[in-house]
Amino acid sequence: MSENARTAPPGGIPPEDAAAWQRIRRYAVPAHMIERATAHRLAGDWRAACAAAGTETTVDLTALAAEHGADVAAAVAEDLRHFAPDLLRWHLPRVLGGRTVVAPNRRVVLARYGSGPDAPVLYVTTRAMVDGPQRLRLHCAPVDPHARRHSYASWAVEDWTGARWFWDARHTAELRAGVGPADRIPFFHPDGTPLREDELPTGDPGPADPAGRAEWAAVLQWRGESAEAFAAAGIALDLTAPPNAYRWSDAVAALRGATLDPALLAAGVRRLAAAGAGDRFDFAPHWRCLLLVEPAGPDGGLRARLVDSSEVRDVPRLPDHAWRPLPDLHLVRTGRTAPRELHPLVAAALFPAAGPAAGPPVPTGPRTVRVRCVGEWHEVRSRDGVLELPHSAEEQQRERALRAFGGEVAGCFAVREAWTSGEGRLPRALRAERRELFERVQHGDTPGVLALLDAGLDPRVRNGRGQGLLHLLPFVRHEELLPRLLAAGLGLEEQDDFERTPLQSAVQNGGTASLVRALLAAGARTDVTDNMELSLGQVVTRYKRTDLTFLKELVEERHPGINFEEYDEFMAERAEWGDFEDDDYEEDGYAEAGGCAEVDGCAEAGGEGTAGGGAAR
Repeated sequence: MSENARTAPPGGIPPEDAAAWQRIRRYAVPAHMIERATAHRLAGDWRAACAAAGTETTVDLTALAAEHGADVAAAVAEDLRHFAPDLLRWHLPRVLGGRTVVAPNRRVVLARYGSGPDAPVLYVTTRAMVDGPQRLRLHCAPVDPHARRHSYASWAVEDWTGARWFWDARHTAELRAGVGPADRIPFFHPDGTPLREDELPTGDPGPADPAGRAEWAAVLQWRGESAEAFAAAGIALDLTAPPNAYRWSDAVAALRGATLDPALLAAGVRRLAAAGAGDRFDFAPHWRCLLLVEPAGPDGGLRARLVDSSEVRDVPRLPDHAWRPLPDLHLVRTGRTAPRELHPLVAAALFPAAGPAAGPPVPTGPRTVRVRCVGEWHEVRSRDGVLELPHSAEEQQRERALRAFGGEVAGCFAVREAWTSGEGRLPRALRAERRELFERVQHGDTPGVLALLDAGLDPRVRNGRGQGLLHLLPFVRHEELLPRLLAAGLGLEEQDDFERTPLQSAVQNGGTASLVRALLAAGARTDVTDNMELSLGQVVTRYKRTDLTFLKELVEERHPGINFEEYDEFMAERAEWGDFEDDDYEEDGYAEAGGCAEVDGCAEAGGEGTAGGGAAR
């Protein structure tokens, strides 16, 4: 039996991925974002809808009309009028592995307006780095399929042209047909209640029961019988090793343990072919296994075979939605999420009998937590912005003195130390409170963060990288949070585990020029360096922050000898060698100061994240 079979139900996803998707559905697209984006879309203001859903836009309809004609511009405008950026964000592929962030370096193609290489394409891009502000960018322009994301990374293309239900409000009801046959959704009864395990098929039910046959294919894959599973879905699977067999020596075993839906795969390939996206696609259900799916003959059959990457360099990548099980169905099926907690458009398409959906739940306030302290159980809770301990002022002063002299604290005091430093163990309930706060920060949920603070949460909390809320201001609207955090006593010179102050984090993690100016106005020091000994000016150069030239000049004027000389020499050598020229690659860029904050519900525009960033870690 495969590893997948031991951990995931037939047609489902592994528990660790399910847990991540549960958090994604709770935090990544909060209810207020859905409400505001929907209100703007229904009012006909697609730009405000994009801003409310954390999506920058480069679309210029006037320029499109001038370059490609009025008809093309009119078609784009009509699509944008029905564009639901919150729904698109809901369905975007994610990194998982403990994270909840959007998959980086993705170009999600929504619509094409013509067939030639110069025809404009409506598409959305995700940022280059895994951790960082979860900003998206909407474009409409011709696309060079061979253009690289950066010198160090290529684009991964998600073709959604045949799946408008993921982003077009006119087609959301078609999501139901996109996940299964018309009679019922696989693994669910016609009324939307999940099938019990003993109701799954034990043999091929035949073509008269397409949902049952899809379930049977999933059961076979769950058993590790991949060839039989693909055959049940109408795909001939060839597991002959490609010429570079040493690279794929365990590809067969990897495929047997992969999380994929054979019936969804067959339907997805045919749908993309009908949409004109091609008839040959490659996809990797596991990092050790690369498959090519192509027509098998004139009768409409399909074949899948193991290939080496060199064989499919010019073959389009099969988008995730065409073969991965839809996480919403698994979450409802396993009781992790209720239909009413889904995106309203998703719930209406998949579970109409469940009634209207309200969307993800709103933040919950701090709870009382029991802590073992010197042989007794004490109650600890955030209240009025402080993590309250049931100890007298004298006891707390004595513990602070003990800590100052290098002694070890325990019980309630150890809990507070872990809360404010990010190091050490916390009770499960406090870990959940911390995770909720930093998940909401990660996804730009400023109203959710404010609601938690209003409920009394102690803002001095730090995550596992020693980052406090001031370090993570690039993720949220600083205009509302910065004054409040400073009033609560948080310091502008407090460092995270990478020795970065909030100002350094703002420069490195894509904070806007307006955030940088606000931190400077609040008194942030400019004579600081990080754990790499880089000055603020050098970080500006490193991340090509042309919008922060003023900061670089300020640092050079005030602190002429602060730069790490070896780094400047290294950068000069790279420029001389030509390694530093990335003009041929698309850059994320950064929004103009204040260009996003004017629209309600819009998170502060963020740029490149860093390996040391990430709010929810």
